[in-house]
Amino acid sequence: MANVTVIGAQWGDEGKGKIVDWLASRADVVVRFQGGHNAGHTLVIDGNVYKLSLLPSGIVSGTMSVIGNGVVLDPWALRDEVAKLEGQGVAISDDNLAVADNCPLILPLHRDLDGLRETAAGKGKIGTTGRGIGPAYEDKVGRRAIRVCDLAHLDALEPQLDRLCAHHDALRAGFDQPPVDREALLAELREIAPFVLRFAQPVWKRLKKIRKAGAKILFEGAQGVLLDVDHGTYPFVTSSNVVSGTASSGSGLGPNATGFVLGIVKAYTTRVGSGPFPTELEDEVGQTLGEKGHEFGVVTGRKRRVGWFDAVIVRQTCSVSGVTGIALTKIDVLDGFETVKICTGYRLNGNVLDYLPSHSADQANVEPIYEEMEGWSESTAGARSFADLPANAIKYIQRIQELIECPVSLVSTSPERDDTILMRDPFED
Repeated sequence: MANVTVIGAQWGDEGKGKIVDWLASRADVVVRFQGGHNAGHTLVIDGNVYKLSLLPSGIVSGTMSVIGNGVVLDPWALRDEVAKLEGQGVAISDDNLAVADNCPLILPLHRDLDGLRETAAGKGKIGTTGRGIGPAYEDKVGRRAIRVCDLAHLDALEPQLDRLCAHHDALRAGFDQPPVDREALLAELREIAPFVLRFAQPVWKRLKKIRKAGAKILFEGAQGVLLDVDHGTYPFVTSSNVVSGTASSGSGLGPNATGFVLGIVKAYTTRVGSGPFPTELEDEVGQTLGEKGHEFGVVTGRKRRVGWFDAVIVRQTCSVSGVTGIALTKIDVLDGFETVKICTGYRLNGNVLDYLPSHSADQANVEPIYEEMEGWSESTAGARSFADLPANAIKYIQRIQELIECPVSLVSTSPERDDTILMRDPFED
């Protein structure tokens, strides 16, 4: 049986939470391998709604859940999320949650810097969630991060604090802000340390043992490939690599462990925040899609931008992330449209492109080339077999497969876990 890596193949918000939850019920362990608590996954199980930002989606179903070293961890956000889920009846302990002891921490000073930069940027702002994700990754790369393992050695933290504060104090001075309050920061770390250290361990070692025993591992990505710091719509991207290859580096397992790569793809397109969006609809159709799809960010509550399905970008993301098959979500949102459109290419300066160019100005100026298809009036909501879908919905799915050059493995027809059509089992591939 294969392990499975799940990644978003658009700009995030594709419905990964439900798919990961559905797969997690059949996996032995779920691993988050990048990002931070800027991710937002919504699970609907037996009518109960669970909203996760940092914890792996498997935690709700009781599956062993791991936060890998590729994640930047806000320890206070972790505590809040654990408390919220426990309030909903989810049992969380060191038996079913492990945190990599080499995870970098997101600190209050990171949140401060994130907000100061976005405010100062004005119209040039990136559109971050303001949670300190980017600054925390910068400190990781700059070799001045405080990590989970440091929480067990706070009395020896002064040299690291010297490096960290020398950097941040200079930045804060540029924004007319006072230096970092080192004593206050240490006090906050001492207070949170016992909670985080309950779960801390060398997860690479535990995952090695789990894999050796033949268990099924599900790697859960956050955001989407178009937000990847290398392959996304730079600079309007997240601060980590989102592609499937990050599953190995962000968990401590080798690249041969990542298995079947499942790309989650919404049946139309959305994005949150600033940046290019070739198929964006700012008309009544876009308004209808957004309302039917309840397109608001799980973490921020921000209204998502909405557009037609863009086969160009999905073909590109499937290629750079080595996607084996896709899970197509929210097909039910397209119910009732007389016609639906798919972007099959772009026009730029008189040329036709079959890819999204790298430069932000070119990305902003491409014009979509659409193929129009007949819609369907019948409902796809809750369908659990391909035969239950309207003929035109099937044609739409088949055309997407052709255009993105990647097969559809799953089709999701509602937020409920069991409203899923399985066409190709990733764990049995």
